[in-house]
Amino acid sequence: MHTDAGTTALPETGPLGPWQRELDRELAAVQVRSRQEHAFDGALGTLRLGYLRLLSLEADPVYLSRPPRLVDRAPADAVAVALQQSGTAALTQDGRGAVLLPGHLAVIDLRRPFALEQKERFRQRLFRVPARALNVPAAHVRWTTGRAFAPGDGVVALLAPFLDRLADDAGRIPPAVGDRLAGNVTDLLAALVDACAEGGDDRTGVADDDHLPAAVRRYIDRNLSDPGLTPESIATAHRISVRYLHRLFEGEGVTVSKLIQRRRVEECGKELARRGRVAPTISAVALRWGFHSPAHFSRAFKAVYGCSPRDWRTAEPVPAAPHPSGDSPGAPGVRRARQVLGDMP
Repeated sequence: MHTDAGTTALPETGPLGPWQRELDRELAAVQVRSRQEHAFDGALGTLRLGYLRLLSLEADPVYLSRPPRLVDRAPADAVAVALQQSGTAALTQDGRGAVLLPGHLAVIDLRRPFALEQKERFRQRLFRVPARALNVPAAHVRWTTGRAFAPGDGVVALLAPFLDRLADDAGRIPPAVGDRLAGNVTDLLAALVDACAEGGDDRTGVADDDHLPAAVRRYIDRNLSDPGLTPESIATAHRISVRYLHRLFEGEGVTVSKLIQRRRVEECGKELARRGRVAPTISAVALRWGFHSPAHFSRAFKAVYGCSPRDWRTAEPVPAAPHPSGDSPGAPGVRRARQVLGDMP
């Protein structure tokens, strides 16, 4: 199948209308903006080989993006390979950015937000592969995004020229052969993804989208005592943007910063409850768990437990026969909470 979206302007959509519709149909729902004031000139051709879609773009400078609202509204369970032929492009995804020069290859995960800005008139080829055909963890794909791969880099030395030649000859390839070649492309792309994942220097931060919030929580727990633990450092460790990190916790009713603070307070409370008056000073405990200001620690502690750290530490253990109200007079909630913490491993 072959379609060619030319440059004819539609009165109701403007000069980028045909381009926009073809990209929406063959790649994914995207936003396209011209980077110049005069009339836009460009061409977009598409071909299919089995499940593989090939898009050939030649146009004036454009800014192409897939913001979170489009990802949510129009999911695309696919991965694209971009092969820059001429011009210079800037790609950003998952908190990383890369400059694509002629001959460079990049992987774009269409399941997540990205932006691709062509700085000048350009030629580029895009190859769209269904994620189910690629059959690699989303976390592994994340290691490849936001990067530029030079033609001589490992698997890219095989993949890039193969894609270039395939695009040149695709219109003359019989359907049965096209199905096989689509499989070959997918195998090489999977090899590239696996090579990047194996070469990662911090696998502790890697997790697929379904398990990423739990992985972030584990990372926070392991690094609570580090005063440098921030949303920015967490995002960097997990190879994602800060914005995407915050989106992961939107539905949980807590910000990442508040989660860090609450967990630090809980660990301080646990230590003070277990060790009582023989514990180090309250300031020393707070410092050990990442608090630098005693006043800030006191406010944070009271927000979680409803009492000061001093009252918490000096409260008597819960008696065997509890007060009828459930709390002893004068210390509502404190003894019960301390008992719960004392029972925790």
